Amino acid sequence: MQLGVRGAVVGLGVAAAGAIVWLLGMPVSGQGQTYRAPRTADGKPNLNGIWQAVNTANWDVQDHAARQGPVVALGAAFSIPGGLGVVEGNEIPYKPDALAKKRENAAKWLTSDPEIKCYLPGVPRATYMPYPFQIVQTPTHILLAYEFASASRTVYMNSKLEPPADSWMGWSIGRWEGETLVVDVKGFNDTTWFDRAGNYHSDALHVVERYTATSPDLLRYEATIEDPNVFTRPWRIAMPLYRRQERNMQLLEYKCVEFVEELMYGHLRKRTP
Repeated sequence: MQLGVRGAVVGLGVAAAGAIVWLLGMPVSGQGQTYRAPRTADGKPNLNGIWQAVNTANWDVQDHAARQGPVVALGAAFSIPGGLGVVEGNEIPYKPDALAKKRENAAKWLTSDPEIKCYLPGVPRATYMPYPFQIVQTPTHILLAYEFASASRTVYMNSKLEPPADSWMGWSIGRWEGETLVVDVKGFNDTTWFDRAGNYHSDALHVVERYTATSPDLLRYEATIEDPNVFTRPWRIAMPLYRRQERNMQLLEYKCVEFVEELMYGHLRKRTP
């Protein structure tokens, strides 16, 4: 009788194990299937909407621990939250002299970061600042409008136009590769950073972005970054972007120039003896 029970238990265990193996072999619902976004009138994936990154990349695109902020009097209000990086392999391949410059930038962040001076944020930083941005599509142009500093840029679809001049936001040429919007950006100046940790670039920066809808309310964002003056090889970042769901969601003005006038130009004010 005991052998029979033991045999039954063993048999049930084998059967259960077999069932688990069979279940693991079955495709999970939706797994392996490519999401196909709704279409615009011209048949392209519809990426229209207001999106936002939810991460700490604007503080530091690499892995970083929480630490004291630069203004002790503000306590935790301006401290730096810890976060997982968005850099593939968590390595930015700086040239030795460029790495020294990055460290100098980090030490002087409070006075040197272009964000503090309300400069336009550049690409790809505009995407993962802690503010929303909007995508507006047409067949020939795509507008990317950002809340910070009221920045914006136009993506010229299937164009061969060259950058007319270097600028903070660069010159964006787009194309579709299946479900993915690919944006090739060049024509940058050297006045923006990638984050508050001092990661930077030169005017030789070249960024290739990829926006892919993976569900109705989620985009996968990837950017390959190349700058032969600063880095030894191209490197890549990736992150999800989430659709803002508020019923009355809209971009609001964040014109920050007036907030930095005293910081930047106060020393020029005529002083009364």
